[in-house]
Amino acid sequence: MFAPTNDPRSNRRSKSNQNHAFGQNKLKPSFEEVCVPRHDEYERESLNENETILKFISEMLMEEEDDLENQPSTLHDSLALQATEQSLYDALNNNNNLPESYTDHGFLEQNKKTRNREDTDLTEEHYRSNKQLANNNNSSEYEPLEMYDDFLLRSDADKSTNKSRGKKQNMLVISKEFVDLRSLLLQCSKALAELDKWMVYELIMRIRKYSSPHGDEAERVAHYFTNAIEVRLSGTGTTVLAAFSNKKFPVSEILKANKMLITACSFTTMSNVYAKQTLMKLAKGATTLHIVDFGILFGFQWPCLIMALSEKPGGPPKLRITGIDFPQPGFRPAERVEDTGRRLARYCERFGVPFEYIAIAQKWDTIRIEDLKIEKGEVLVVNCIYRLHSMMDEAKTVYINPRDAVLNLIKEINPHIFIHGIVNGTHNTPFFVARFKEAYFHYSILYDMFEATVAREEDEDQQMRLAFEENVFGNSVMNIVACEGYDRIERPETYRQWEFRSRRAGLRQLPIDGEVLKCVSKVKKDYGYHKDFSADEDGKWVVLAWERTCSSCHLMLATCY
Repeated sequence: MFAPTNDPRSNRRSKSNQNHAFGQNKLKPSFEEVCVPRHDEYERESLNENETILKFISEMLMEEEDDLENQPSTLHDSLALQATEQSLYDALNNNNNLPESYTDHGFLEQNKKTRNREDTDLTEEHYRSNKQLANNNNSSEYEPLEMYDDFLLRSDADKSTNKSRGKKQNMLVISKEFVDLRSLLLQCSKALAELDKWMVYELIMRIRKYSSPHGDEAERVAHYFTNAIEVRLSGTGTTVLAAFSNKKFPVSEILKANKMLITACSFTTMSNVYAKQTLMKLAKGATTLHIVDFGILFGFQWPCLIMALSEKPGGPPKLRITGIDFPQPGFRPAERVEDTGRRLARYCERFGVPFEYIAIAQKWDTIRIEDLKIEKGEVLVVNCIYRLHSMMDEAKTVYINPRDAVLNLIKEINPHIFIHGIVNGTHNTPFFVARFKEAYFHYSILYDMFEATVAREEDEDQQMRLAFEENVFGNSVMNIVACEGYDRIERPETYRQWEFRSRRAGLRQLPIDGEVLKCVSKVKKDYGYHKDFSADEDGKWVVLAWERTCSSCHLMLATCY
């Protein structure tokens, strides 16, 4: 966590702007209606975290299903999608420089074959990232309401499904020919950097023989990195990713993907517990709690906090949330952010928490303190979980770069605390071979995580794993490998680099709260997550990691002031 070094709250301005605010209702449901156990104020049972999030997702989709189903696509969106698909098709067919011996059975060929076919199979739907996964909910394809029953009626018995599957799967690959795909991929990246196209083609053909999106983790990683190499070789990275970002898919798949991620991976639940426990301590005695959330998306993080606030002795404080996200293309750039506010308002009404919401959809480095409508006397918190790495780390002009601009704004806001979650990564170098190597190690760990935590016996889980790996991890790999310059938006930094940026902006880290860390550490045991998930501390950082392999993947959480 980070916090500013002084407290000039008395000089804050509270100018009005054109952002939207939502009202409140104090009708509080009974204990039987809420169906959650009473708890200690600082050590609420984490067993309710996932169920609350999943119920919130389900109710959100159920309430809006009719509106979304009847909402036609705008002419602007239709023409934009046709244009990007046509440019993608033209770019993918521009392979005249390939040698005659090269047979493309990979990503480019697959796109050409499926262009004129309806995207009914989830494995053929492309969405850019987990952020875009949450964004594109205006689809005309919907499932019956029964599809949500497993969320609304989800019992504690489901928590055992996250247990490790042991070594059974590893025995399935004994009879396979051993091929060092890692070595082949690294050789391919070096040949690509040296513009040795013939060597690249030869290595791609060898890798394609042993890689598959349906294989083990090594085969799946090789498959998606080879896709990215092919696109980089064709020079169509920007066009391909633009087409991906315009793809739409059913809201039912959003729900299934979030379920799969939450039940297979502990990171989301641990992050939510960390933020909730920290805020509950800070809100003790507060009359108004104001959360400025950079990257709010659907607001899945906040239902658990709303429930906890509703049970505070003496009644809940007023909750103000400023939801900030990037604008959407089209005529309604703030639509998603505003819809999130309406859903959270209904949730607060249900639990009797006074609520006000401010929606901001614009580039984060252009936001001014006046836009946030800060009021005197409120407990002020800034929250940004795993989103700042998608902002540019270099300026297009002589002015300050966007990341530092946001941190400087947070310093100017002068919150009581700043909860900052980062992806600790080293694959942000401008040198292609080094970036490729580090990205390969990073995503190998993520694919290994899904290999160990998603059961192969369940067809639906496998389908969602395949979709998530293709459209979230795969598209991130595509951006890292196939794009350069301002088109490359996946730019993680190490926690040391973020520490330096934060100190330069005037923010200081707070020591880790032992009670909060204890609650985060309990998540793995309470929900039966895989034994190789961990939550530990490193200096003033809480480290969330997957440690089954020799190296580990880290997400870092800190509190600053």
